[in-house]
Amino acid sequence: MTEHPKDLAKIPVTVITGFLGAGKTTLIRHLMQNPQGKRLAILVNEFGTVGVDGDILKSCADDNCPVENIVELANGCICCTVADDFIPTIEALMAMPVRPDHILIETSGLALPKPLLKAFDWPAIRSRITVDGVIALADAEAVAAGRFAPDVAAVDAQRAADPSLDHETPLAEVFEDQILCADLILLSKADLAGEAGLQAARALISAELTRPVPMLAMTEGVIDPRVILGLNAGAEDDLAARPSHHDGDDDHEHDDFDTIVIDLPEVTDPESLAAAIRTLADAQRILRVKGHVAVTGKPMRMLVQAVGARVRMQFDRPWGSAPRRSQLVVIAEHADIDPAAIRKVLGA
Repeated sequence: MTEHPKDLAKIPVTVITGFLGAGKTTLIRHLMQNPQGKRLAILVNEFGTVGVDGDILKSCADDNCPVENIVELANGCICCTVADDFIPTIEALMAMPVRPDHILIETSGLALPKPLLKAFDWPAIRSRITVDGVIALADAEAVAAGRFAPDVAAVDAQRAADPSLDHETPLAEVFEDQILCADLILLSKADLAGEAGLQAARALISAELTRPVPMLAMTEGVIDPRVILGLNAGAEDDLAARPSHHDGDDDHEHDDFDTIVIDLPEVTDPESLAAAIRTLADAQRILRVKGHVAVTGKPMRMLVQAVGARVRMQFDRPWGSAPRRSQLVVIAEHADIDPAAIRKVLGA
């Protein structure tokens, strides 16, 4: 049988990286709704075992990106499980009866993109796939406030005012590695940052870059898909231009972070739950909370997403025949997480 030229062409892959809560899933939902005539496949890497992001994306599946084209990897950070999880998953996507035209990879918020790029040189896939581009999302409001943009002088000034501040936090290194690997940086939450915040975020990120990288503002994941898809960066062949704090390291440790899953009873007052999450952000330094909860008397499932003290809740779809199960994933730095205290505050 003669192979069609399309079957011989490399499948482009877009790697979407960014810190916890930067808006990666929201961006992918927008791309799914505006695929530019492409049949998409999506690989979602969660940090933890409960696939909240994958579930959100599967609820948006359609003919351009059917449910079977949305694959979740929850066995660990994608940059640490390349051989066991990533390579076999990519091979399975390429072997589907109808090949995808473009693959989107949503990394976990803690993933380093460069080890993932190196995986595209594996013999099993290097002639069949290419990295169209690495898109790094940065929460403009957070960056403008000086979080995860380690200007040493500024951090030292903050240290003088707050002796507990540690500018060697691994979160800063993760953030730097993500933006240094990017072909395009999207400043998310632009509406919350405002023009002054966007300018501050651009300046802080530009100070860390070692090469020119375009930066665009974005709100609610809305941006022209033509800007994202079709960069033709061939990023797997351009590793030297993408420095990493972990160059030369054999391992990328995540021992600094912990994830716990909290099962809750039905929620009678969503605002009380939001207040409890904000309390956790202040008292327990919780980085991220996400999940779904059942609200008493409501047939719709409530999606909960929080970044620090910023909490968003919305009803996303009916429970239908699915069990009305309230479950939240909580992510924090290892030194700060106290499961018993978290469960108590959330009323678990």
